[in-house]
Order: sequence, then C-alpha cells, then structure tokens
Amino acid sequence: MGTESKSQTIPIIDFSDQTMKPGTDTWLSASNVVRTSLENFGCFVANYDRVGKELCNSVVLQIEELFSLPLETKVQKTSNTDRPFHGYIGQVPWLPLYESLAIIDPLTMLGCQKSAQIMWSQGNDRFCEIMNEYSKLLGELDHIAKRMVFESYGVDMKICESLIESSNYLIRVMKYRRPDIDENDLGLQPHSDLTIVSVVHQLNNLNGLEIKMKNGDWVGVDASPSSFVVMAGDAFKVWSNGRIRSCEHRVIMNAKKTRYSTGLFSFGGKMMEIPEEFVNEEHPLRYKPTFDHYDYLRFYEKEKINETSSRIEAYFGIDLKPNTI
Repeated sequence: MGTESKSQTIPIIDFSDQTMKPGTDTWLSASNVVRTSLENFGCFVANYDRVGKELCNSVVLQIEELFSLPLETKVQKTSNTDRPFHGYIGQVPWLPLYESLAIIDPLTMLGCQKSAQIMWSQGNDRFCEIMNEYSKLLGELDHIAKRMVFESYGVDMKICESLIESSNYLIRVMKYRRPDIDENDLGLQPHSDLTIVSVVHQLNNLNGLEIKMKNGDWVGVDASPSSFVVMAGDAFKVWSNGRIRSCEHRVIMNAKKTRYSTGLFSFGGKMMEIPEEFVNEEHPLRYKPTFDHYDYLRFYEKEKINETSSRIEAYFGIDLKPNTI
C-alpha cells in the first residue's frame, strides 16, 4: 500500500496548555506553527485533554449501538437539503471495510435530537447528550485552529468570526471492520476532504490513519484519546489562494478488531471569499474570488474527479494567461 516514512514529522501542538490565550506569546507561537503546518503538511496533531478516555469510551458505546441498527434504518435520509455526503455511506464494493453515518448540526442538542429521532423512533436521550458534548469539544478545536490561522496571516478577525458563525457542521462516525483473509487492508482510499477544516479522531485507540507527505511518502498518526488530527480541506486551500495545502490521507486497516473514528467537518454556510490579504503581485489570484461551498460538493458528486488538484482547478480555477489577439 505504499511506503510509510518517519523522515518527516507532523507537528504536535499542545492545546491543553492553560497559558495559551489569545494575545500571549504562547498563542502567537502556536498560531505560527498551525499556519506553517497547514502550508507544509495540510494538517497538524492537536493534544487536547478536554476529551478524556471516559468520554471516548462512552462515544464508542453509542456508535456501536448506532451501527447495530438495521441497514434500512441507517440509510434513511437525514437531511431535507440537497447537500451531498450528508448521510449514510457504506456497502461500497471496492471499500468493503468502511461504513459511516453523519449527524448534522451536532454542536446543538436539537441537531443531535433530529438525527436520533430518525434512527430511533422514540429518540435516544443518552446518545444525544454524549454526541453533543463530544461534538462541542471538537468544535472548540475547529474554532481555535481557524482563529490562529487568521491571526497568523494577519486577516481581519471579524471575517474569522463571521466564517465561524456562518459555518455548518456535521460529525461523521466511521466504522472499519477487520479484513477477511482474502481482502486487502485498505480501509479508506487516499483523498482530501471537501471541507474547510476536518477534526479527525481515532476513537478507540487503534491506528490506521496515514497522511501523505509532499514527497509521496505516507506517515501514520498514533492514536490516543487526547490526540486529534486537524486537517485542511479543499475549501481552506482555495480560501488561502493556494497557500494552505489540502491534506491527502487514507486509512489502512491493520487492527485485529473493529476500529472506530470520527470526523467533525465544517462547511461554509454562505458565499466564501478569498481575503484581499492573499492576493498581490507575488501571489496573483489563482481561484474564483467568491464561491459557494455546497455547489462545490454538488460538482464533485456529479463529476467524480478524485485527484485533488484536478478537481480544485476544474471548479475554482481561473485562466491566468494573458489575452492574445
């Protein structure tokens, strides 16, 4: 499945440091590491001890209950919108180990309750309480990372707060079964996310997530209850006019038991714009300056362009060649 390299190390940032407050030297230093990590790797690893082992275990129990539901229940439509990739994914012949479900708007109790009422006719209060608590903690990481990126680039923080407030979120819970003897170990194919930011958690302490480096090598990320991988999605790359790198990643399923993970995904709830700070003589405009994030999802669903750069150029790219007569 490729070569795993330890020659490049994905930066690890301690978000549990109580002295790391906006305006402090610790915050500014961490902000610069976040920015350069997203530019060079498309991600960083966040140590965040607010999500403890007990909460992780509770989330696993709820996910196990969710995936034990009949298939006809899990495949039900979970949204009244036309947003692609917001429901059940599974039973894919070339990805037989993978199955996942989405909870829309999980940072609110109402969002969790709506999803629970679809899966369980009488709802599931315990499921809602645990998933909402867990999702809000992942949401804090998303918000901190975005604020640090804006501050490090010198972009108006009012724009950042507007982006956070208008963003839509879903949490995808993912299950990977162990491969049978005649199956390969590919849990999830190499890809970048269509998101602004993805916060990925290898939930039950089983490794499998790998990140692709610029040189083509793959680096595994060690799992732990307090370790989260914050990834830049395609929309963040476009927003930064190409400075940030979309994080290409995959899952290799070497575990001897079922592996669970989660991803909190953020999407632009209104038209997104490339800030003027990213456009100058040295960095001419590379993409459409204003874009509809959900239209990009619909484009991907229709065109099925899997290679990240090709897909971004096909939808967002502009012609930089001078006009000729």
